[in-house]
Amino acid sequence: MSTPAKIQRIAVLTSGGDAPGMNAALRAVVLAGEHYGLEVFAFKHGYQGLLDNDHIRLCGADVLHILQYSGTIIKSARCKRFVDADAAELAAKNLDALDIDALIIIGGDGSFRGAEHLAQFWNGQIIGVPGTIDNDLYGTDATIGYATAVAIAMDALDKIRDTADAMDRVFIVEVMGRNAGFIGLSSAMAAGSERMILPELQNDKPLTVAALVKHIERVQKIRGDGSYVMVLSEHQWPGGAVALAEQLEAEYHLPCRPCLLGHIQRGGPPAPADRILASELGVHAVELALDGQTRVMAGIKNHAPVAVPLADTWQKKNPLNKNLLRIQHEIFNPVKKNGNGQ
Repeated sequence: MSTPAKIQRIAVLTSGGDAPGMNAALRAVVLAGEHYGLEVFAFKHGYQGLLDNDHIRLCGADVLHILQYSGTIIKSARCKRFVDADAAELAAKNLDALDIDALIIIGGDGSFRGAEHLAQFWNGQIIGVPGTIDNDLYGTDATIGYATAVAIAMDALDKIRDTADAMDRVFIVEVMGRNAGFIGLSSAMAAGSERMILPELQNDKPLTVAALVKHIERVQKIRGDGSYVMVLSEHQWPGGAVALAEQLEAEYHLPCRPCLLGHIQRGGPPAPADRILASELGVHAVELALDGQTRVMAGIKNHAPVAVPLADTWQKKNPLNKNLLRIQHEIFNPVKKNGNGQ
């Protein structure tokens, strides 16, 4: 086996939706690069900065005390233009002009698709670091930002329970995760919600307001009058939590209030788990580059660092924990056998 050519310069960018812990990952990349004698550059505003050649040199002193902050100090963005061949060619030209040997991309599946696209036009090494609150990337036990998003959602659900109990009301709390129900499942279980509507629980027979009311009435019959808190993953009901609450009030006279958590799930200090995960993955990404690897994601599986082919991260499905789903959906708050309460 041949020894990988020694690399001297690496670059890093954060792309797509920001996730708590991205700064911690950036810090880890810079500190690891410095430890191994590498020059580290950062492109600002994600792929757009790569196209604009908007770069800065980073050293350890620039990132020492940023891991407790959410967001990303080098900014992030979504760059629709990057799907075009001429955009990738320009990005490759800018990377070569700086003599960059390896590019580390912190982001989610859209960012990794962009990385695979870039690989068709650039000969340097490309390493992904999973930074997304959705936890939907295949090949890693967790993604950076997920633990913090769940903690924020749980905190909101706990507070909503207080007022829901006081008024015996139904609350619908809408969380992020339009294509993956990880935040919905974990926050619902952690906060003891009575119901959850997740992408993975939808089937060919659409869920109806009547079915939801039937479940609410069954819970009240078994447990007595009280609050009922429902977790709704975004885009799983036409019009979202607001429309569903209006339907429940208008059609069944149920006192119901919607609450959209939205982008607060991306903010606030990263949870300890996200800071630690980001630190480990940032170092792992640099070491993968030093080992000569490319077009892989730095992941953690069963407490061990792994390298996952970038394409696998979105082409293969990251499933919900079946046991947690069974416990929350069938034991704590049972619905009928078909799984959607009808």
